Amino acid sequence: MDFPIFHLDFFGDRLLIAVIAVLHVFINHGLAVGFLPIVTLMEYRGYRSKLAGLNEAEKWDNLAYKFMFFAFIVTTTIGALTGVGIWFSAALISPASIGSLIRVFFLVWFLEWIIFVLEVVFIMIYFLTWKKSNNNLKAKRNHVRTGLALGIFSWLTMAFIVGILGFMMNSGMWIENRSLISGFTNPLYIPQLAFRTPIAFVLAGSFAFLLTFIFLKEKSEFKNKVLKNISTWMFVWTPHVLAAGLYYHYMIPDLMKTNIPVAIATQQFQDWYSTLLYYLGATIIFSMIFTVWVAFKPFRVPKYAAVFPVIVILLTLGTFERVREFVRKPFVIEDYMYSNQLRLEDYGKYKTDGILKYATYTDVTEVTEDNKLIAGKNVFNITCSRCHTTQNVNSVVRKFEELLSPAGQPLDRKAMEDYIPVMDKGRYFMPPFPGNESEVDALVEYILYLQKSGDNLPGAQTTGINVSPLRQK
Repeated sequence: MDFPIFHLDFFGDRLLIAVIAVLHVFINHGLAVGFLPIVTLMEYRGYRSKLAGLNEAEKWDNLAYKFMFFAFIVTTTIGALTGVGIWFSAALISPASIGSLIRVFFLVWFLEWIIFVLEVVFIMIYFLTWKKSNNNLKAKRNHVRTGLALGIFSWLTMAFIVGILGFMMNSGMWIENRSLISGFTNPLYIPQLAFRTPIAFVLAGSFAFLLTFIFLKEKSEFKNKVLKNISTWMFVWTPHVLAAGLYYHYMIPDLMKTNIPVAIATQQFQDWYSTLLYYLGATIIFSMIFTVWVAFKPFRVPKYAAVFPVIVILLTLGTFERVREFVRKPFVIEDYMYSNQLRLEDYGKYKTDGILKYATYTDVTEVTEDNKLIAGKNVFNITCSRCHTTQNVNSVVRKFEELLSPAGQPLDRKAMEDYIPVMDKGRYFMPPFPGNESEVDALVEYILYLQKSGDNLPGAQTTGINVSPLRQK
C-alpha cells in the first residue's frame, strides 16, 4: 500500500505480466539455454569432420552459423526487451513483492547480472568471430570452446533466477531464519531447475527441427543426417521432461496441489482436469513417436510437420508457466505476502483498524455514510485490483454474478456482505479479505454501483494520485 496502484482495467494486470513472461521464457529457454548447446555441437561436428577430411564439414559449419544468426537476432531484440519487460511490468503491478525479493536476493541478482553481462560478451564474440574462426583449425577449436562457455553462462542465468522463482512458491526455512541461503535453496529450487533444463533442450530441438526445413529446402543426405541428429537430441531429453515434471509435482506443497485443476483448466473447466492430464501424457508419448519416425525416416517427413513440435512445446511450457504462477495463490511469496501485496503478518491490524488507515495512496482514511462509494473504490483498488478488473478480464462483477446472482438479476447486498469475509474458505486461491466490517460494506456498495453503471476503474497512471491525509502530516 506504499505505492501508487498501476491498473489496466481492460486487460488485467496479471495477464500483462503473463503474456510478456511466456514470450520471454519461450525465447530464453528455446533460443538461449537449450539452443546454444545444439549450435555448438553442430559446429563441433563440422570441426571434427574437417579434421577427418570429410566433405560435409563446411555444410555443418554453415548451417550452425545460420542457426546462430537467427538465435542472435531474436535473443538480442525480442528476448532482451521481454526480459526487461517482465521486471518493468512486475515492478509496476507488484512493487511490494518485487521490493521484498530484491531485499532478500540482492546478492543473487547482482551475481546473475554479472553472469548475464558475460553471456552478452560471449555471444557477441561467438557470433562476430565465427567466419574468422574458419581460417585454421586452432581458431575453430577455440571458437567451439567459446560456444561451450556461452552455453554454460546462459544456463547459469536461468539457474540463478529459478532459485528466486522457487522461493516465491515455497519459502522453506526463510520464514524462520530470514537467511539468503535458506531462501535460495528452497525445496522447489532443484525440482524446478531439473524440469526447466530438459524442457529448454527439447524446445531448442523443435526450433532446430523447424529451422532445418527453412534453411535446407532441398532433399539431401546431409539434410536427413541433420534431422536424425536433432530428433535423437529431442528423443533423449523428452523422458527427462516427464520424469522431472513428476518430481516437481511431487515436491509442490499439498495445499498448492489443490489449485492445479483450476490452474490448468480454469474454473469453468476444472472438471476436465483429469482428461487434460491424459491429453498431456498422450502428447508426450506422441512426441517421442514422432522423433523416432524422424530419426528412421527423415526423408518422409513433410515440411508442415516441422511446426508441430514447436506448437506442442509452446503449449506445454505456457501451461507450466500458468500453473507455476497460479498454484502459489493466495500468496505472491509463500507464507509471507498475499497476491494483493499485503503481508500476512499485518492482517491483524487491518482487520481491526481497516486497511484505509494504513494506505499511503487513498482518498479517504475511514468509511462514513457520506463517502461510502469512494471508500469502496479505494478498498477495491487496494485489495482486489491486482487480480480483478471491474468489467473485463476476470471481472469482479461477473464473478459475483456467477456466484451469487440469478442470471440477469441485480446482486444481493446481504449475500455479498456475508460472502466476502469468508470467500477464501471456498475459493482457497484467494487471499482473505483484509479490511474491517465497514470496509466490507463499502466494497459491496462499490461493486453494486459497478454492476448498475458499467463503469471501469482507471489506474493511477491515468488519474494521478491522492495521498492519504494521514500521510500528508
